[in-house]
Amino acid sequence: MAEEEKTGEQTAEAGKSKKFPPLVIIVVLILFGLILSGGIAFFITTQMMGGGASANGGEVKHHDPGVFIKLGDAKEGMIVNVGGIKASRFLKVGIVMELNPEKEEVVKEGKLVPMAETKIMDSTLQILRTVKIEELDANKQDDLKAKIKSEVNKALGEGSVYDVYITSFMLQ
Repeated sequence: MAEEEKTGEQTAEAGKSKKFPPLVIIVVLILFGLILSGGIAFFITTQMMGGGASANGGEVKHHDPGVFIKLGDAKEGMIVNVGGIKASRFLKVGIVMELNPEKEEVVKEGKLVPMAETKIMDSTLQILRTVKIEELDANKQDDLKAKIKSEVNKALGEGSVYDVYITSFMLQ
């Protein structure tokens, strides 16, 4: 019987030695949570600060601030007959372009060169006149801006337009 008591005590001691105190478990879980949240915060911060992929195909382009030029009338913007001659639909749109200040054939001393202005207006109006009414949907404006940027860059030379912004949009 003495041997049975010894084996019972040994198994009880072995069970106690394998158990961690609840305080140690809590501390380990808290440390794990802090490390995990720190990693997530670091990942989000690097993505927000430009370390991640952007919407333009995964490449991040950094450039000096551009020169912002509003197309058309300063107050009205541009008024264009869209959908063909017989459509009798009009688009009143405000478009602002961010132009590369280093392209002196486009921008001199912060102002648009007249020849470049003519090319920009012609390209933009050509796109707006030929676009179908369905393509003027709010969900497709990013495609419209990309098309305008591409055509103006073809007319002025690649890298002339950084971005295109639509500031107002009314279709009648």
